[in-house]
Amino acid sequence: MLATDDPAREGDVRPTVARKVFYSLGQAAQTGGFDTAIGFVFFYYTAVLGLSGGLVGAALAVGLALDAVVDPVVGSWSDNLKSRLGRRLPLMIAAIPLITLSIGLLFSPPRGLSQPLLFGWLTLMSVASRAFISLFNVPYIALGAEMASDYTERTSVVVYRAMAGIVFGTAITALGFTVFFAHGGLQRADGYPAFGWSVAAILFVCTTACCLGVRRYAASLPQPEQVTGSMWRRLPFELGEIFANRSFRLLFVSAVITYVAQGLNATLNNHAFVFVWRIKSEDIQFIGYAFLAGILLGVGGAPQMQRRLEKKTVVLIGLSLLIANWLVIQGAWLLGLYSPIGDAALAPMQINSFVAGIGVGLASVAYPSMMADAADEHEHLFGRRREGLYFAGLGFANKAASGAGVLLAGVALDLIRFPSDIGHKVGALLPHAVQARLVFVWGPAASVIAVISMLIFASYAITRARHAQIAEALNARRTL
Repeated sequence: MLATDDPAREGDVRPTVARKVFYSLGQAAQTGGFDTAIGFVFFYYTAVLGLSGGLVGAALAVGLALDAVVDPVVGSWSDNLKSRLGRRLPLMIAAIPLITLSIGLLFSPPRGLSQPLLFGWLTLMSVASRAFISLFNVPYIALGAEMASDYTERTSVVVYRAMAGIVFGTAITALGFTVFFAHGGLQRADGYPAFGWSVAAILFVCTTACCLGVRRYAASLPQPEQVTGSMWRRLPFELGEIFANRSFRLLFVSAVITYVAQGLNATLNNHAFVFVWRIKSEDIQFIGYAFLAGILLGVGGAPQMQRRLEKKTVVLIGLSLLIANWLVIQGAWLLGLYSPIGDAALAPMQINSFVAGIGVGLASVAYPSMMADAADEHEHLFGRRREGLYFAGLGFANKAASGAGVLLAGVALDLIRFPSDIGHKVGALLPHAVQARLVFVWGPAASVIAVISMLIFASYAITRARHAQIAEALNARRTL
């Protein structure tokens, strides 16, 4: 529990623009470290290095199992840590060099490794990079929840973070396609190590700048009261406490399912673009830019929508746009109604990705803002603040996109009999039956998973009016 003289809880806290800008730079760890780079990793190990899709998916998913332990441990640690730098910043600072090293090595397996050793390398580096990103990202997101207490201002903090994510995603995508894969395309094996270390350098600079920019604010936040007992004894009770909150359960489960669907689709993007739509590797980046432009529109429009609609409604609209992105063109292709190839497929894929980006942008703003509201409800119900654990849950759900989603994609490649040696044959064509199975998994299968998430999420009940009641009760309690 925090001390009662918490200045961040007395009225509405509104951080300065400079503070929000510096804070947003920390989004590089998640967006640059996995959300963008992981698509390159999956293609590299399956289509270029020839590792079985099931093995690649399993290697990347092992980190997800570890996250189930790491994320809540880091969340509890950051909730209860006392230091002159505050309770969040020490963990973020410690993670920076570890993230840098693990991301670079993820893209740089030693040459000549046998398949078992290559699988082992990918597993080790995937686990390491996931764990170190968790060490940074869980306290980082929790710090964002502490930067504002107002229902609307919290959305503003998330928007800054999401906008920064768009910039990082664009920069890393452009770096890959215009520098390292400009000649020879994604099947150029020697471009990946240099690309990986360049991404690592970007993450180092941005996360360091974030910590320097928010250090005074982070240090000024109230310290937790002295906690007795070891973390390992406290943690089961703390986890049971947060899952006792129905709002958290609904947000967590729906977010996990949503990000798994998104991860399944995103992991197979490059396979579909190269081997079904036959788009040139150097042109794939423009599909990515359309997706990021859609995210920009969604992120920018989310605050305006949330002034008129409930946050839950904004998420449901975003998920509906994602499902449309995974059904319309893919369904037309499977029915034989629409099958553009090469340059003719570029514009339709850009439009499709733009729509998906809007959906992702809306959800990426609303979900974290709703989790902060749920943390307020938790304090109201249980008398304790658990931002670290709450956002550990959201972080775990997000990384499920590159864990369970990647595992499903890898297993799917094996099930559809995707040829492991095709990466060495530039311009090689897949049999039509394999293409059809790839398109089905890439689109309709992902949409079914997303519909399940929508059905679960529909009963979430913290509205604007409900949050106002919670905030009034908390303010009354703190003035006693």
